[in-house]
Amino acid sequence: MIDRIVGAVVFMISASAFWVARGYEAGFGDPLGPAVFPQMVAGAAAILSLGLILRPDPDPAAQSRPAMTRQIATVAVLAGYVLLLEPLGFPLSTTLGTGCLALLFGARPLKAGITGLAVGLSLFVIFDTVLGLPLPFAPALFG
Repeated sequence: MIDRIVGAVVFMISASAFWVARGYEAGFGDPLGPAVFPQMVAGAAAILSLGLILRPDPDPAAQSRPAMTRQIATVAVLAGYVLLLEPLGFPLSTTLGTGCLALLFGARPLKAGITGLAVGLSLFVIFDTVLGLPLPFAPALFG
């Protein structure tokens, strides 16, 4: 039953995201417009959620407490990432978010920090410099 409930919730969120994204506009850039990518993600999530609704696990096992704690912590890290993106800027918030996620998945602190730093800086360079998509660098520090 839990699979169907989760599937229904994900489907409703996906349908809402698809609906909201249709209004995205930009005066420049991609000829398809900025709505295409969020609509593609929302559409894929909606299709996958239908799988949970129509073909749930026949014998679901309850999550262990450590697994459930990691899942809740992962959602908290992702929510924190979204909240810190503008104040701290893309590179720092992405570094912190990636490092925390790496720790949750069992990485050692040094490797998690190095991975976070590599991901944060390389994604900033790719998006800002290579693709020309302006991202906030560090508004709280320099603004």
